[in-house]
Amino acid sequence: MNDCVPVLSIRAFLLIENRLLREALVRLFRKRPDLMVVGQTSPADETPLGILETQCNVLVGDSFLPAYFPASLAGKSGTPAGFKIVLVGMEPDEVQFMAAVRSGVTGYLLQDASASDVVAAVRAVFRGEAVCPPQLCSTLFRFVAQVAREISLQNSASKPDLTLRQQQLVTLVAKGLTNKEIASQLNLSEFTVRNHIHRILKQVDAVSRSEAVETIRAYGYFL
Repeated sequence: MNDCVPVLSIRAFLLIENRLLREALVRLFRKRPDLMVVGQTSPADETPLGILETQCNVLVGDSFLPAYFPASLAGKSGTPAGFKIVLVGMEPDEVQFMAAVRSGVTGYLLQDASASDVVAAVRAVFRGEAVCPPQLCSTLFRFVAQVAREISLQNSASKPDLTLRQQQLVTLVAKGLTNKEIASQLNLSEFTVRNHIHRILKQVDAVSRSEAVETIRAYGYFL
């Protein structure tokens, strides 16, 4: 009687533009008993729907291609894409990282990632986990905090009615000017500037100048 438990293969598709990287990953994956390469090509030689037909579990890519991501594929095929996405060799760009997350990417590795990092990421996203560089985690935290703040503001009191002078003050605060510099620009005393800022903080329920700026921006004021 054979007591061995069969290894569940992860069906991986390598959509890699860099040929050397693609071939290296093919060799690497084929040495892993739980990884099966069901397709490998460059984006120029494959269509999004062609990838769906492979029934892959994980798509590994080396460029930001929204047309191949779940949201776009669902619109083209009429059914949700059943695979996860890992991007490798990426730049530590916050804007692109957040765009990738919004597009359904759950694995994001930078250029200094090792071969073992790629294998670990494929396995992790297959298990339903997310993988991203530590330096980009703070971007996600800030985004969630901002969304929470905006939702809270939408559900709270109406937009604060700032006077023109208060808006001028907050705009200068947002630029990083000190009370002395603001007073000089607006021809006011530092005491008057401090009082204005104190009232603004109280009006928007903020505990710091930076929080007041972010809150006022969230209400739709252009600073």
